[in-house]
Amino acid sequence: MQPTEPVRVHLPGVPIFLFMFQHKNYHDMDHAMITGAEALMRALKAEGVETIFGYPGGAIMPVYDALYRYTRPTDAQFRHVLVRHEQAAVHAAQGYARVSGRVGVSLVTSGPGATNTLTGVADAMMDSTPVVIIAGQVSISQLGTDAFQEVDLVGVAQPISKWSYQIRSAKDVAWAVSRAFFIARTGRPGPVVLDFPTNAQKELCEWEPVSVDKVAGYTPYPEIDMDQLKAAAALINQAQRPLALVGQGVELGNAQDELLAFLEKADIPAGRTMLGLSALPSQHRLNVGMLGMHGNYAVNLKTQETDLIIAIGMRFSGRVTGPVETYAPKAKIIHLDIDFAEIDKNVKTDVAVVADCKASLPALTNLVDKASHSEWISSFEPLNKIEQERVIEPAIHPKEGPLLMGEVVNEVAEATQGDAVLVTDVGQNQIFGCRYFNFPKRRSLVTSGGLGTMGFGLPAGVGALFGVPDRKVVVFMGDGGFQMSIQELGTIMEQRLPLKMILLNNNYLGNVRQWQDMFWEGRRSFTHMLNPRYEDICRAYGISYGLVLSRDKLHERVAEMLNATGPYLLECAVDEEDNVLPMTKPGCRVDEMRLSI
Repeated sequence: MQPTEPVRVHLPGVPIFLFMFQHKNYHDMDHAMITGAEALMRALKAEGVETIFGYPGGAIMPVYDALYRYTRPTDAQFRHVLVRHEQAAVHAAQGYARVSGRVGVSLVTSGPGATNTLTGVADAMMDSTPVVIIAGQVSISQLGTDAFQEVDLVGVAQPISKWSYQIRSAKDVAWAVSRAFFIARTGRPGPVVLDFPTNAQKELCEWEPVSVDKVAGYTPYPEIDMDQLKAAAALINQAQRPLALVGQGVELGNAQDELLAFLEKADIPAGRTMLGLSALPSQHRLNVGMLGMHGNYAVNLKTQETDLIIAIGMRFSGRVTGPVETYAPKAKIIHLDIDFAEIDKNVKTDVAVVADCKASLPALTNLVDKASHSEWISSFEPLNKIEQERVIEPAIHPKEGPLLMGEVVNEVAEATQGDAVLVTDVGQNQIFGCRYFNFPKRRSLVTSGGLGTMGFGLPAGVGALFGVPDRKVVVFMGDGGFQMSIQELGTIMEQRLPLKMILLNNNYLGNVRQWQDMFWEGRRSFTHMLNPRYEDICRAYGISYGLVLSRDKLHERVAEMLNATGPYLLECAVDEEDNVLPMTKPGCRVDEMRLSI
């Protein structure tokens, strides 16, 4: 059961090349001949898949016909969620994966169905989200003929996925699916794309289960270099002003407990990237805030004073560092990451520990001294007080004027008491949401960090609800991003999902408008929006709706939304001039944060 073609691979830290895989077979007593489509169903079941987000079409019809038998109410083995756009299928799979820790699955047709998924594939690659996208394709005999809805999906997806592969024969299905899930979920997670031509879906093969547990040239969990680990411990033990930077890698590695043990023993304050916000409880004494362009004032300024940075599962994004030549000039750099490709990519390190943080953090904790950095930690407080008085209090407890985005987020955060999962779209709603929501529980944030995909929020919220059906899921959206995926209200209606949607409507593409005001002399070029009557749209979809025009109704409407048994859209008419602060202007040092426009 070798694959019939060489495999194109893009794995972190491994050059792109062609090679053949070896694999291990596990024989089953059932040797009946089945179609490739049926083999796909069995392979997905073997991977523990329960939920599939998809949209049918001509080139994937044999698979959907097989899926029909697996979703009958009397014996449902999969739940298929019919989205209203293929991009939403991937974003929903991302939301599912991010909150559950499992691999999300999308199923689409060829041509435009497949290309519509590519934004989601790129988003998942940037944010290290484990998803498997299975797309139909024209028959092998038609490839290269410009057949109806033909596109070279493997070639297009290869640079933006962890692995892309074309299943050219039914006998390769079990191997390809097992390989896809292994690659997607191990090491640094990421998206895998399987291109499935119709001939392979229809032809017969003998079912033979396959379990893949290794890939040639791919080391998902590198062994810890003890010399590097000891060097890191020595720097930590010598440091007077250490600062940890916590990224999403901690959540992806399920190392939240190991992180706490390390920070508490060494008494190290920790800043969090946007994607790492729920890796460390918001109210923990060592949490000193969010890093980056719109992060917290103290942690950004103190980055320039620290003598040691311990970066854990983060990639030194430009939104975190600003110009790298001006970043943390007094600090030695320790970088803990599972991906060799991240080491020295943006910021040069003094010590690199390349390993799964689930293993490297406790190993490092054993080597560091129990310490106290109380004076260093207390030095954050005056700066925190400045931000609290000049930015936070005016944003969440305004005394007069129009409704503000920060106070809406704060009201929802207080009403949900830290139990809800926060999903955001992209823009001002995203930054306000991340700044003013609370994250006492792990895996509580779903947002598009690296790619910044508008339209992400609504379908990601759908997926998150399937991933953690026992938790409340709230989605914050701006009017721009909401309208990029507004058709997914149909999915919410059909699935009867109790999604709580908060629309922060300022009649602008707010983030772009803010930049135009700050950096383009106030020329608001095509950022004002004439919006529809969202109440009428909700009525058409059978979704409950509420409107907040002034803060005296905010508490009542939020409670009504959260107590509603089904889906609910709460539209909040917020100040058109509201801005996200603090802010570091692009090209400026991280300590050149502006507290006002």
